[in-house]
Amino acid sequence: QVQLVESGGGLVQAGGSLRLSCAASGIFFSVFDMNWYRQAPGKQRELVATITGGGSTSYADSVKGRFTISRANAKNTVFLQMNSLKPEDTAVYYCNAHLVVNDHWGQGTQVTVSP
Repeated sequence: QVQLVESGGGLVQAGGSLRLSCAASGIFFSVFDMNWYRQAPGKQRELVATITGGGSTSYADSVKGRFTISRANAKNTVFLQMNSLKPEDTAVYYCNAHLVVNDHWGQGTQVTVSP
């Protein structure tokens, strides 16, 4: 059974930092592309950051230079370091594992940034 479990969300003031983690089980983690998505109230879910199985990274323009995605294959874990947080970063953040037609999602973790 595949499980993705996010942690690390919370309430932070603008300008602060948070580090999200997503622990995966039930998949051959190292070959999956790992993504972080977010969904704010009343908005569509958007892709925030991607790290491929080969380690290449990409980011949404809105978070470039502030967020960093990384992975620890030995621990089946992907991270999202979020710095210089803004109120508009407030959302539920979801971890996603993608490989060809296989898509797996975590339950989400709330990030709230106060002004």
